[in-house]
Amino acid sequence: MNDEQLHAMRHSLAHITAAAVQRLWPEAKFGVGPVVENGFYYDIDLGEVKISDANFAKIEKEMRGIINYGDDFERFEMPIDQAIDWARENNQPYKEELLNDLKRSGTTVAKDLDVSELGLAADGEAAVENVSFYKNGNFVDLCRGPHVHNTKDVGVFKLLRVAGAYWRGKETNPQMQRLYGVAFATQEELDQYLERLEQAKLRDHRKLGKELDLYTVSPLVGAGLPLFTPRGTVLRDIFSQYSNQLRQAFGFEKVWTPHITKTSLYETSGHWAKFGDELFLVTSQETDDKMALKPMNCPHHTQIYASKPRSYRDLPVRFLETTTDYRDEKTGELGGLNRVRSLTQDDSHVFCRSDQIENEINSLLSSARELYGTIDMNLRVRLSYRDSGDGYLGDQSLWDSAQAQLKSAVLSNDLEYFEVEGEAAFYGPKIDFMAMDAIGREHQVATVQLDFVQPGRFGLEYNDNEGNSQTPVMIHCALLGSIERFLSVYIEHTGGWFPLWAAPEQIRILTINDTVLDYVEEIKQVLTGVVLMTPVKYNELRYTVDSRNESLGKKIREATSWKIPVQLIIGQQDKDDRQVSVRTQDGETKVSLDALADYLKQV
Repeated sequence: MNDEQLHAMRHSLAHITAAAVQRLWPEAKFGVGPVVENGFYYDIDLGEVKISDANFAKIEKEMRGIINYGDDFERFEMPIDQAIDWARENNQPYKEELLNDLKRSGTTVAKDLDVSELGLAADGEAAVENVSFYKNGNFVDLCRGPHVHNTKDVGVFKLLRVAGAYWRGKETNPQMQRLYGVAFATQEELDQYLERLEQAKLRDHRKLGKELDLYTVSPLVGAGLPLFTPRGTVLRDIFSQYSNQLRQAFGFEKVWTPHITKTSLYETSGHWAKFGDELFLVTSQETDDKMALKPMNCPHHTQIYASKPRSYRDLPVRFLETTTDYRDEKTGELGGLNRVRSLTQDDSHVFCRSDQIENEINSLLSSARELYGTIDMNLRVRLSYRDSGDGYLGDQSLWDSAQAQLKSAVLSNDLEYFEVEGEAAFYGPKIDFMAMDAIGREHQVATVQLDFVQPGRFGLEYNDNEGNSQTPVMIHCALLGSIERFLSVYIEHTGGWFPLWAAPEQIRILTINDTVLDYVEEIKQVLTGVVLMTPVKYNELRYTVDSRNESLGKKIREATSWKIPVQLIIGQQDKDDRQVSVRTQDGETKVSLDALADYLKQV
């Protein structure tokens, strides 16, 4: 089954879901029901009635009855005014609102909603004259399609969850119930997907973050503001160090910028017009300056570049800063470490000549490939271009040049890629790295972005070899992106079983009784002198000793529940034989004390 057929199948199931809900609750009012990744949803208003998991079997039974009956999906059109009357007569206020918007504004409303539910039968931006509907059985819905021919052609499905959703995404609008389902062509595909969901529950970083004591949240601190424990901070620092280390090898130098700035900085860069609603505003008691907590770092780095004259011989100039930014994300969109209000970025910026772009991008692509190769995540690249919208800065010719250069770099590095319009930053196109985790989910991680716009807006210059003033090109790069979001992905990728070099607690020594404590001191001396041959330089071992008066079985269970990569079990026989019993995920073995350091370097 190709993508178009799968899309039509899932879209048809969204209509069947709404039809089933209407049979069960005739008073239901419907919003929109688009196709999403792996399935569909429908926004529904049932007044005081709340759908829960307990209702799913009843709704699914009704859906299967509709499917098995075998009605055709029939398309027809109505004049827009007649369609508005239809919505009013059938007590469908949300459809009526959409139709009135279509009558006034044409297809712009469709772009704003990003759904395929609007029954458009006209092209362009002008107000529409006719709209299309689809009918299956007694259920009629405003819709552009496409659909399968008959309800029997919709494959297999399962309702998964229901969530609150504001109508058209605005908090001032009524809250509806968003009923989600998944759908596939075959039962085997559905079963595999449901198995991945079960795996995802076990690997949920929010669950593991609590169980492994990596981070916490506090209502006194605020939503979206995670607090990292000592264990979680080790993990953050290890990956921050590794990311910095990879770029410092290519000449990047660390800088530091304050967490607060005048809003005029972002007005100049263009961020204020684009993201002004996401900024935390700060009021000074001493001056009238309008201030904000910084949401990103590139405008700050331009000012370090601008702090002194630059010659073509000075370029490229490479700045690196791992720092926390702040964005006033909507409360309903916050979740674990995926979406936060305080996000730490391993940010870097290159200011270079046009003839240096290729070499700089190649270095950054190499760094990204090394990092994600180290953590066993397969990568492909999304080339994110501008679309025909007006939310971008800079001349089209600059964009065409930038997009061509990024694609050339990807091709020369033999990277698997795909192209998407509308995903560019407002100042330039991007190379977005998409990483596949252990259970087959894809996540956007590292990014490399080409920017011909901001250097000009800030008046950045360098003198060329003839003494003429030129504008440098700016390259943005983050290997981890938001460290918080990266950790949410990495925790779930590993299931909390981090490799030895990254684990917050790498080794736990478990004693069988007190008679071996003197031998434990010798083992500790060996461990203290071990520096692992790992991706991160100077990675000295992090270990603890569990010498409690508890059974060995309990100590092993606890160490395993903490997902400690290496357990060293020490009993009297180990002491007598000058060895240690080593327990890892791969099994158990005996290692002599003299060989322990070399053994650990190979784990």
